[in-house]
Amino acid sequence: GDGILGVGELLLLLSLTCDGLTGAVQERMKTEYKTKSGHMMMSMNKWSIMYLGIGLLLTGEGLEFIGFIKRHPSVIWELATFSVASALGQFFIFMCVSEFGPLPCSIITTTRKFFTVLASVIIFGNTLIPRQWFGTFLVFIGIFLDGMYGNQKTKTISEIRNIKSP
Repeated sequence: GDGILGVGELLLLLSLTCDGLTGAVQERMKTEYKTKSGHMMMSMNKWSIMYLGIGLLLTGEGLEFIGFIKRHPSVIWELATFSVASALGQFFIFMCVSEFGPLPCSIITTTRKFFTVLASVIIFGNTLIPRQWFGTFLVFIGIFLDGMYGNQKTKTISEIRNIKSP
């Protein structure tokens, strides 16, 4: 039946939660350790290789992939070009985080995703139902408000008291 939340919505909530946690951790690393983009990218890729390597070994997908490549060697070019494009995109994302912080990076990547969806609607004729347009609207209102008010310094209680007293 129709539940309140489907698998897609749960995965979206998980993704948003991870995005929020990642931004906070990246900001802390940037502030406390002066981490640069290349170091963050290399460390993340080392951990990804380890986790994915374990997953490939446990599931046997690695052998299936090698068999697929043997049957379809022409896919190597597509994989190589995809890998280069992905590495460049990842480099620019990490550079943006290390130079400007996670909030501008989040705004940039979310804006890019929105224009990808918009292009999909315009170029390929895909449609969005009203609920999806409403969700898109909420995301951009949130990003706009976060961009406007997110970097403002919060006032301490003593600063508030000094403002109120003559």
